[in-house]
Amino acid sequence: MFIWEGVSEFVAVAEAESFTQAAKKLNISTAQVSRQVSGLEARLSTKLFYRTTRKVSVTEAGQIYYQHCRQVLDGLEEAERTITNLQLVPKGKLRLTAPITYGEKTIAPLVNDFVQRYPELDVQMNLTNQKLDLVAEGFDLAVRLGKLEDSSMMAKRLSSRTQYVCASPQYIATYGEPKQPLDLEQHNCLQGNLDYWRFQDQGKARNIRVSGNIRCDSGWALLDAALKGIGIVQLPDYYVRSALASAELVPLLAQYQEPDEGIWALYPHNRHLSPKVRMLLDFLSESLN
Repeated sequence: MFIWEGVSEFVAVAEAESFTQAAKKLNISTAQVSRQVSGLEARLSTKLFYRTTRKVSVTEAGQIYYQHCRQVLDGLEEAERTITNLQLVPKGKLRLTAPITYGEKTIAPLVNDFVQRYPELDVQMNLTNQKLDLVAEGFDLAVRLGKLEDSSMMAKRLSSRTQYVCASPQYIATYGEPKQPLDLEQHNCLQGNLDYWRFQDQGKARNIRVSGNIRCDSGWALLDAALKGIGIVQLPDYYVRSALASAELVPLLAQYQEPDEGIWALYPHNRHLSPKVRMLLDFLSESLN
């Protein structure tokens, strides 16, 4: 366990031909250098230096030992440079998963930008609305939306999303505008996988049961139906942002809008966060904010 003790000090003295200069190079005391070298000589049962009051010179055995030690230290320095380069230039396999729509529209283009910047990466993206087991299936990270379930995963907040209730001007002109969430019972509500919509009323979360003549697990299909004046829809901002900006859709019940939800990156807490994953997380966070 003490095989490395004294080696750095020995090499520094051999190259400087001075205990004092070696100590300055290593930023330690001359006494510590002398103590470490003496301990090394004792362990090897070999004299490595001739010492006089004026000069320090390497013995024949010391020269042989120096050549081997120098090669080993050079190898260690090269290993450190390699690891540093890995941190500076991400490379190798990187697996991630994200929800289909948000992944296609937002995450995948950003990951493509990241790969364009670091072409030595080999990325596999699995876009699915199923919550995959990151550890069992070997994923480095997952992007998840909304409220997180309790889990053993580490979480980094990347951004947030806003849920909008909206309808087309045509629908509002024909059927009127709901003034409070309970009014939705009198309207045609275009549903996704849930039969209720979420609101906040006087600081308290409130779920309102809704119904309508279209139910679909595709946000884009629901958006299309809303744009055609068929009904009212509740969708995240990345579906409706453009339509709201162009006034093709009108926001409703804004005073009852629930707080923004988080967009998260999850990764196993017991897995070392490699530089490439950490850099991708930072890139996504910077790009989404």
